[in-house]
Amino acid sequence: MYKLLFLAIACCFCTVKISAQKEYTREYYDNGILKAKGWKIGTTKTDYWFHYHQNGAIAEQGGYKNNQKEGYWYFHSQNQKLSKEGHFKNNKAESWWIIYDIHTLNNKNRIIKKYQYQGNKKNGYGLLYKNNILFKAEKYINDQKIAEWTDVYSFKKDNPSASL
Repeated sequence: MYKLLFLAIACCFCTVKISAQKEYTREYYDNGILKAKGWKIGTTKTDYWFHYHQNGAIAEQGGYKNNQKEGYWYFHSQNQKLSKEGHFKNNKAESWWIIYDIHTLNNKNRIIKKYQYQGNKKNGYGLLYKNNILFKAEKYINDQKIAEWTDVYSFKKDNPSASL
């Protein structure tokens, strides 16, 4: 009797383990074009994923942990240019984010902005660039701009410990 009960319990655990294994998944738009691909455990997104625009170009790529964006992510325009990149923690923007000019004629990624985020809000410095040269700095708390410097010298003078 105990052997039969043990065997039944063991089979239940084996079934749960088999159904919860990691598998590579593909998702499609209604028109059949690839929408996303990546790893799932059951219905939960995990590890690295690629998401695509309807024209087939990569839209975004990065990691998931328990269905939440986690780690470093890259975002691309429909014409395949890198538009921004940055960190996620628990599906919220964190740390530095870089925004690129997607309208440049050549394939060089020109930085136009960098922002510090905490909890999906701008918290810290914002740096603005023209032709890849820093020309303006801002400071934010909870998405509200609290200070602005229109030249690098003034910014460095007021923020000597800030590293650019």
